[in-house]
Amino acid sequence: MDALLIAADSALRTLFAQHHANRANPSHAAAPSTGPLAAQMTDAEKREAAALMRVNHVGEVCAQALYTAQALATRDARLRQHLTEACNEETDHLAWTEQRLKELGGRTSLLNPLWYVGAFGIGYAAAKLGGNRMSLGFVVETERQVEAHLQSHMHRLPEKDTASRAIVATMKADEARHAQEALAAGAAELPAPVKGLMKLASKVMTGVAHRV
Repeated sequence: MDALLIAADSALRTLFAQHHANRANPSHAAAPSTGPLAAQMTDAEKREAAALMRVNHVGEVCAQALYTAQALATRDARLRQHLTEACNEETDHLAWTEQRLKELGGRTSLLNPLWYVGAFGIGYAAAKLGGNRMSLGFVVETERQVEAHLQSHMHRLPEKDTASRAIVATMKADEARHAQEALAAGAAELPAPVKGLMKLASKVMTGVAHRV
C-alpha cells in the first residue's frame, strides 16, 4: 500500500505540481534567457524552440512514469533505490524545460496525462514480465534513444537560443550517464523487435507533442 501511495503521489506531482530543481539551471550559466541573444530571436525561432522544449518536457514526464513504475514493480531494494535516484535527477530536467517553455512563451503538452499513463504501463509491464535485468535493459535503451533525440535537437534549436542549448546539452549528458549506470547494474540487451517498437512509439510521441 505504501508503494502504491508513493507512486500515486509521484504521478500527481509530475503532472500537476510546479517543479523545483536541485541543481542550478544550465541556461543561467550559458546566457540570460532575456539577454541580447534571446532578444534577437524571431517569433518563428521562439515558436520552434518552444515546440522542441515541449517535446523534451514530455520526454521527462515519460521518464518519471517509467522509473516510478519500475520502482513499484521490483522487489529488489537496490534496484528500487537506483531507479528512485534516476527519477529524482529527471525532476531537474522537468523543472528546467518547464521554466524554459515559460520564458519562450510556450506551454507544456496538453496530453501529458496520456503520455504518463502510457509510459507507466510500459515500465510496469517491462519490470514484471522481464525481471530486473530486462527492466534495466529497458532503461538503457530508453536513455540511448533519448540521448539521440536530444542530439538531434542540438541541430534544430536556433543558434541564438543558447539557453535552451545549454539545458539540452546537460540533459543529454545525464541520460548517457543513466544508461551507463544501468549497464553497470547488470542490464540485459533488449530484443531487436522491442527496440523497434520503442523507436516507433517515440516517433509518434515526439511528432504529436511538437504540436499539442
